[in-house]
Amino acid sequence: MRQRGLLRRGARLVRDAGRWRLVATGLILLLALFLAGWDWNRPLGSGGPREIPTADAERGLYDWRAASFAPRVAQDKRILMVVYDDQTLIATRKRSPLDRGLLARALRNIDAMGARSIGIDILFDQPQDEDQQLLATLHAMRIPVWLGYANLGDNQEQIIFEQQQYLDRFIGEARTGRVRPASIRLETDADNVARSWPVPTPGQPPLLTLAMHPAPSFRDYRGAIRFRLPLRQADGSEEPVIPSLQIDTLADPVMAAALAPMVRGRHVLIGGDIVDIDQFETPLSGRQARSTMIGLEVHATMLAQLLDGARLPAVPDGWRWGAALLVVLAAGVTSLAELRWFALVPALAVQAGAIAGMPLWLQAKGWDTKGLPAAGWGLGWILAFAAIGVAARAVTSQQRRFAQAALGKYLPRDIAAQILAEPEKLALHGEKRAIFTLFTDLEGFTKLSHAIAPEMVAQLLNRYLDMLSDVVLAHGGTIDKFVGDAVVAFWGAPIARPDDGRNAALAAYAMWQAGEAFRRDLPPGVPPIGRTRVGLHHGEAIVGNFGGEGRIQYTALGDSMNTASRLEAANKSLETTILVSREAMLLSGLDWWRPMGRVRLRGRATPVDLFEPAPDFPVGDRAVLGQILAAFDSEDAEARTRALERLKAMINHHPDDAALANLLYRYEYIGEGGTYGLG
Repeated sequence: MRQRGLLRRGARLVRDAGRWRLVATGLILLLALFLAGWDWNRPLGSGGPREIPTADAERGLYDWRAASFAPRVAQDKRILMVVYDDQTLIATRKRSPLDRGLLARALRNIDAMGARSIGIDILFDQPQDEDQQLLATLHAMRIPVWLGYANLGDNQEQIIFEQQQYLDRFIGEARTGRVRPASIRLETDADNVARSWPVPTPGQPPLLTLAMHPAPSFRDYRGAIRFRLPLRQADGSEEPVIPSLQIDTLADPVMAAALAPMVRGRHVLIGGDIVDIDQFETPLSGRQARSTMIGLEVHATMLAQLLDGARLPAVPDGWRWGAALLVVLAAGVTSLAELRWFALVPALAVQAGAIAGMPLWLQAKGWDTKGLPAAGWGLGWILAFAAIGVAARAVTSQQRRFAQAALGKYLPRDIAAQILAEPEKLALHGEKRAIFTLFTDLEGFTKLSHAIAPEMVAQLLNRYLDMLSDVVLAHGGTIDKFVGDAVVAFWGAPIARPDDGRNAALAAYAMWQAGEAFRRDLPPGVPPIGRTRVGLHHGEAIVGNFGGEGRIQYTALGDSMNTASRLEAANKSLETTILVSREAMLLSGLDWWRPMGRVRLRGRATPVDLFEPAPDFPVGDRAVLGQILAAFDSEDAEARTRALERLKAMINHHPDDAALANLLYRYEYIGEGGTYGLG
């Protein structure tokens, strides 16, 4: 690749960098504003439940706020939970989900005790022998009773089509003026924590809590559930916020009479407390001995919130986005101010206090902070501060980055970095260095360029050269130039490394592989393209910057370059794809080489021993081939004859190996003691 005008183009690159830096800074500021203003509780877009990246952190912060400022209250005397547990099911020998005879007896007693209303968090979705007994009890109820209802579309994991049919039929038979269905649906966030009131499903019965205590202000409420903690007694004990009784006790007439004061005038919620069923984590999970809350208690908590009229006000969208804008502006101003430490520390402390303290203050004042981007404020501030600071202070470093990016098109990154650190390496001079020189050529591309449109020629050539350039740079080489479809590269300058020989040999093989991939992936209608041929040699060359002060090219000159070029060209005559000189082979440190004889390259008087990378050629055959070629060099005619027969036998085992066949032809053609010469 030609490197002319590198220094002159530097100024233009820096000007372009300024524009791109401005665009990048603007995008980061938009991202900062988005993170600081987006309601993390809302999905991103309408196509699915995708979340903002900070959602997990926001959920954790919200739960901490909600638990820290949860009100501590005495036991609620307006609500009673009547529960059945695993022991109840064992005693009644029913798992579907509760003995309905037991439930019927409890309902009759609760009705007689004068409860205010009854909500049943049970799905009657399978038949039982006591169904008629329960239906008769429901028809005789004098207080409002709300039967749990679930829709197949919302509860596919808990109810199937046949269960839905039975549930609808049972509720239809049970329905009276006082017995009606209510939705027992609860919602959880992506981390399976119940934090919010469920969104009612259109066309479905009202939510159980709203059915038991209608409250117009809560019909469209989608905010947070107000969880409460128990009030600590003087002795340190705590009573449950929502009292509960076992259903067995209320089914017994004698026990029920004694417990009547606990039922009279209260909203009664009936449901299960079964291990691993209908259990929910809540924001209070880390503050209570029991890590989960049964669904029945979640309903009871929502009902208490209704009875208290505690509709938590949400932070308006406009306020939230305004706060986000203030956060970004504060970060930008602080970054641009370039304050001394004694002024910067107080400024940062004030802003950190405001960002961390505002959500806490709102939570303490009874606002619904679910969705408030507390983590987003902090992350947005950091992004805005960093983006504006980098944009304002990075002119010099940006020049270096752009210069390194330009050099990186020709040199590996570490070499480009060293040149930037030592600019004198770009001085106009040359030095003699031992380098590995590589030449490539694409067979038949010139002919192909006359057969297809110029635009397609340019497209194919650019893609091909990009593929080979990537290989050179990935293996630590320096791209010297492109000559048509040929790539010239070298290793060992401007910086030599111990593994240059290995990297150069690996790159030679990888460039041939890249060429094969290019051949296989031609667009439709493009005629077939030939193989990529590669030549690699190690020798001395003059390496440096040549040209003038305004136009320079970092390149290598000398016999080493010529030898590598002729090795590449020899592939065509010898029916090989990669040829490496003995000098390069010995310094590569690799063991995959097979010898391909000795030839006299065009324009050179001294013969060159040739080697070809053959990782797939059997190791034993490589050793035998070395012995055969050594015998050809001996003066023993009989040994040479035996070697010729051994080579023919090897070719019989590899009939498709054109390079081996060519090797046989050469030794048959040159006769005794000769060297095959390439014209």
